[in-house]
Amino acid sequence: MLGLVGGISWHSTAEYYQYINQAINDVYGDNTNPPLILYNVNQQRINALQAQNRWNDIAGIFSAAGLKLRGAGAQALILCSNTAHKVYDAVCRGAGLPVLHIADATGLAIQKAGLKKVGLIGTLYTIQDGFIAQWLQQRYAIDCIVPESPAVRFELQRIIIKELALGIFKPESKRYILAQIENLHRHGAQGVVLGCTEFPLIIKQADLPFPVFDTTYLHARMGVDFILGRYLPPARA
Repeated sequence: MLGLVGGISWHSTAEYYQYINQAINDVYGDNTNPPLILYNVNQQRINALQAQNRWNDIAGIFSAAGLKLRGAGAQALILCSNTAHKVYDAVCRGAGLPVLHIADATGLAIQKAGLKKVGLIGTLYTIQDGFIAQWLQQRYAIDCIVPESPAVRFELQRIIIKELALGIFKPESKRYILAQIENLHRHGAQGVVLGCTEFPLIIKQADLPFPVFDTTYLHARMGVDFILGRYLPPARA
């Protein structure tokens, strides 16, 4: 049984739920549904705590959600957000359950594609704090290129929080995101990681001529493999 800590945002969490259910249906060839539990956190509260740099409080909220999911029978957790993995270690300890890491799902896919250097876009915290890029480099020897301009980083953050997380999809914002991805490609990125689970709501593989790594889909597929007994989360020190 898999527990989802969602609501960050609910729009991308809905994609997780759809992907996982559909994949299990496809495996069985009917409407067999997976053992899946969802805990929806308050994104407004999470965003406010992020802005105040209160990551210990955020870890406490996710850990409490994990404990409730554990009590309901979950045997592993998925944090339905890239940024949430900034407090990954604390949530593993606090919830007392394996947590399937989004950068493991992403790193394995990049390795399979044979790439060594990728662009990474995401929230301000994902870009500037480096926890996804470090995970990919240390465990998969994959280098990440991120937007260097503070103005670009803040604009990507604004689009995520003020538009995509609210279900608002503007053509001009899509053009802006694609321009930043193209810039990373010009600087040597062989592909791009959509390192915010909201970005796949507006950016698709068909929009770009090089590999796009949809972290929502890849993470959800790892959840499917866990449910089917195909993937065992590695022990973490």
